[in-house]
Amino acid sequence: MSTEGWSRRQVMKGALGALAVAAWPLRSQAAAPPRKPLGVALVGLGGYSRGRLAPALELTRHCRLAGIVTGTPSKAKEWQERYRLADRNIYNYDNFASIADNPDIDVVYVVLPNSLHAKYTIAAAEAGKHVWCEKPMAMNAGEAQRMIDACARNKVKLAIGYRMQHEPNTRRIISWVDEKPYGAIQRVRAEAGFNAFDDASPDNWRLDPARGGGAMYDMGVYALNGARYATGLEPLAVSARHETRRPKIFDRVDETTRFTLEFPNGITADCATSFGITMNQLRVEAERGWYELSPFQSYDGIQGRTSDGKVLNAKVQHQQALQMDEDALAIMQGTPLRAPGEEGLADMRVIDAIFASARAGGKKITITG
Repeated sequence: MSTEGWSRRQVMKGALGALAVAAWPLRSQAAAPPRKPLGVALVGLGGYSRGRLAPALELTRHCRLAGIVTGTPSKAKEWQERYRLADRNIYNYDNFASIADNPDIDVVYVVLPNSLHAKYTIAAAEAGKHVWCEKPMAMNAGEAQRMIDACARNKVKLAIGYRMQHEPNTRRIISWVDEKPYGAIQRVRAEAGFNAFDDASPDNWRLDPARGGGAMYDMGVYALNGARYATGLEPLAVSARHETRRPKIFDRVDETTRFTLEFPNGITADCATSFGITMNQLRVEAERGWYELSPFQSYDGIQGRTSDGKVLNAKVQHQQALQMDEDALAIMQGTPLRAPGEEGLADMRVIDAIFASARAGGKKITITG
């Protein structure tokens, strides 16, 4: 799949045209004939799969939990019993390739440490399965492109788990890119972080650079992606720096990263992410006012306000259920995904530049690609 001439505005318009602004349940399907839900296999049974994705799949209409992939036999037994999974739908990492022969599995959802996203996305594509991959998409833009190429070559869809792009209050913010109710956008602030890891094991993968640890790969993606979808533009350059308050814990990965994005038309975005500071805001300042979401990336309770007193507080039953249902519906109907692989690739290009800038002491880096 080529990314030449990739335009974020074209993609967002295509997504908006194909799928209505998110609401729960998916009302657009109220009168549609029943379809067989897509079977989803979760690859990796950590906290996100256990606490968010598996419960969400019990709420979805267009997909269902059909299988699991884990390297821990005790987890396999527990999940099989809890979700009544057939023996043939339980896989480990050694026999994963045989999932190609299983008609019960339509989609593989990769929920592994970041360093494994490319490996298992490509393997799933080669098995002929559609792929949903958690963010960040990969370790770098080169990996992300290989993932896109593998899915295109095998004629399967690739969606990245940007759940916020499915959330209704966020969808409203995205719609204002074109509507411009407060005039042209001038500045953005996007901050995402939390304070943790004081008692973390040194083996925690989020503290390991080889596995994609650090704040920028984790919470930083929310700030970066938020700045991009709030402007509808791709950044031209970035300057960044890392900060460390607890060097005994964060001696190998970033604890806090601050970065400034330069967009076309003179728009700037001041962004921050942290594993040591709680922050959760997306604010857009425009010619004739401002609007913000705070919190903007929590699992629930997304809400916002505007300079003229509007309140953004649309409710959604379960963000991950909405995300997976919309992605499943897009696959079934052959319509554009809200966050395809190219969306993840665009973020990875910027992340590569952010790390390059931080290594160079905050030097401005032009974003290529």
